[in-house]
Amino acid sequence: MNTFSDSVLTALHLVTAFDPALWVVVARSLAVSATACLLAYGLGVALGAWLAVSRFRGREGVLVALNTLLALPSVVVGLVVYLLLSRSGPLGFLGWMFSFQAMVLAQFILVVPVVTALTRQVVEDVERQHGEQWASLGAGPWVRGLLLAWDERLALLMIGVTAFGRAISEVGAVMIVGGNIDGFTRVMTTAIALETSKGDLPMALGLGMVLLAVVLLLHVLVAGLRSWGERRHAGAPRVQALEGLRS
Repeated sequence: MNTFSDSVLTALHLVTAFDPALWVVVARSLAVSATACLLAYGLGVALGAWLAVSRFRGREGVLVALNTLLALPSVVVGLVVYLLLSRSGPLGFLGWMFSFQAMVLAQFILVVPVVTALTRQVVEDVERQHGEQWASLGAGPWVRGLLLAWDERLALLMIGVTAFGRAISEVGAVMIVGGNIDGFTRVMTTAIALETSKGDLPMALGLGMVLLAVVLLLHVLVAGLRSWGERRHAGAPRVQALEGLRS
């Protein structure tokens, strides 16, 4: 292939013809990132909601550390996980090195700070407006935080999409702990890097097209859900969700 157009056309053919080599990598990539994001989302939303409504000594230091972790390079996460999972590491007994589980763990560590920090900001903004009213109804920090998070569930859904985009598009961590082994730990980003270095541009472009399509589809779905939710719940009073706390 000598021209960009030829590479693009071949890449489109690989995607539309469901080339097995391409779609196996896509399926594995989606499985790794989805698993990591589901685990990170549950923990991150709970921690973020709690941080938003709790006041304790050292809270500002925790928030500074959390915001710092948002810029944590993926290669650093990969290195840390590698050291933990290596034979001489504290988690070496698990035997996870160069495995699906290792890649999930690396992406989980990358995604948790994103979900936690963004959830905290969303819930804290709502807390400033309605926190006192909800606290007067008897809601403690955990209950108040989770109810505020539920009240902003559409915003939290967008956070989940952001986290998934962060996970599925990173390359450094999964390359280090997964090893980019064909048929076992090769995902879209690592395959794109490898195929480009080999000169197989159609395969690299095809994987890139699928990666962009997945992220675009998620954002389209979330935009549709948000539009539907705004129309369905327009004008609904927030305090109505807490009436049960009076009893």
